[in-house]
Amino acid sequence: MQYTIRGIPAVVDDALRARARAAGKSLNEVVVDALTQGAGVTATPRKRRHLGDVAGTWKTDKAVESALAAQDEPDEELWR
Repeated sequence: MQYTIRGIPAVVDDALRARARAAGKSLNEVVVDALTQGAGVTATPRKRRHLGDVAGTWKTDKAVESALAAQDEPDEELWR
């Protein structure tokens, strides 16, 4: 299948061309890869970061708790 796509923003063009140079691939290969990933039809799932190393590590801090509690209080001046 062949496409002609117009109106590509310069920032997207720059990023795709940089990716192609860095990977040693043609611009066409990189664009097809980007479209494939964007459409969610890749054969291999996209690698995601596992956050198990940080989950459940929150430590209570009185200053933070106080600041968060203060955000729950309505500002009477704004509600008049």
